Amino acid sequence: MNTNALQLGTFLSIGSPAIAELAAESGFDWVLIDLEHGCESDGSLPHQLRALRGSRTKAIVRVGAPHAELISRVLDWGADGIMVPHVNSAAEAEAIVQAAHYAPRGHRGFSRTVRAYGYGLRPPGDKMPMPLLMAQIESVVGVTHAAEIARVEGVDVLFVGPADLQFDLQHQPAADWDYAACLRSVVTATQTAGKAAGILVRELTDLHSHVDLGFTHVAVDSDLSILRNAYRQVLSHVGQSLLRRR
Repeated sequence: MNTNALQLGTFLSIGSPAIAELAAESGFDWVLIDLEHGCESDGSLPHQLRALRGSRTKAIVRVGAPHAELISRVLDWGADGIMVPHVNSAAEAEAIVQAAHYAPRGHRGFSRTVRAYGYGLRPPGDKMPMPLLMAQIESVVGVTHAAEIARVEGVDVLFVGPADLQFDLQHQPAADWDYAACLRSVVTATQTAGKAAGILVRELTDLHSHVDLGFTHVAVDSDLSILRNAYRQVLSHVGQSLLRRR
């Protein structure tokens, strides 16, 4: 994996195959389909994955918890990678890798008839696919163990969750960290280990500063937030126009 090339993504929280297809048509490198905080159940995930078929856009799915059965099922359905929230130690990262990989690296159950292999029409043969694994760093504990997590073989990206990390920092006033120091520490840990650093930014104006810091897998906002802001802009514009006409 090229850890230096910018990979631009966005979060999909609404659960709409049409929006997933639109994001791919627009040219994002990857999308994050959110099963942790998103609006749709995991049973509806295959519809969004089908909407991405044939595009170059990678489908990364954030599971709600690091449960092996959730991780393997999402990969069986054809996701290109997994994001797992709240990874705080190398041991937790290793458990995620084992859940996502077949033997001998892991203990994921194997079936030739799942969607990922064309329901049996495209068996993988001797070359098993290697899913992209993103471990989310969302706490001070996760930051302090970022170097160890980055060294776990099979973890590709350490992905900062800004909201959770800042929330955790607010409730640990004695911590020797501030948010900027946490970001620098995570980037340093990934660069030392030859891995990639990722983050979600809510404002497009924040993109370049985070890229300059060393983040390469950057997601810009979410479908829900983009749509909400666009609705508010429309209503604000209409309201101001009506006031001027009075």
